[in-house]
Amino acid sequence: MARATPTTPPERPDQLSTSLRRNIRALEQRRQREASKASLEERVAQAITNFTGSMVFVYLHLALYGGWILVNLGLVPGVPRFDPSFVTLAMAASVEAIFLSTFVLISQNRMAAAADKRAELDLQIGLLSEHELTKLTRIVAAIAEHMHIEVGKDFDLEEIKRDVAPEAVLDEIESTQKTG
Repeated sequence: MARATPTTPPERPDQLSTSLRRNIRALEQRRQREASKASLEERVAQAITNFTGSMVFVYLHLALYGGWILVNLGLVPGVPRFDPSFVTLAMAASVEAIFLSTFVLISQNRMAAAADKRAELDLQIGLLSEHELTKLTRIVAAIAEHMHIEVGKDFDLEEIKRDVAPEAVLDEIESTQKTG
């Protein structure tokens, strides 16, 4: 088996588990469903943001603005200067910047909403996992006690057998942030 390096990706496993494949499909279907629910305005804003974030856009601007500047500096023979003070160029660039920043903000708002949903899902799964692990710890401890297996009086074990109260954790985080 070849070793992964910064330039060589690790070998892919022959097969992913059925659960992983199912989860990947479910997440992709969710992304597609959410993308199809996007309004026309959101899709247009995303398409513009995608284009303006590309090198094609950079090259187009280099050609357009570079040509504008060269012509208006009088460096292109036979082409008359049409904006010698560059006021029109500055105004066009400013208006373009206003619109592009608005499109970027619209796209970022959609991405932030999607990230919030994923964070909420992560939190819910984490809380459910914590609750399930707490229950399993109690069951294993009860089995050990029933079978007279000495596990010792470990404070951590007693603490692990208690459910986590997310409200208390959030309160502690907030109080730490206010004082810290």
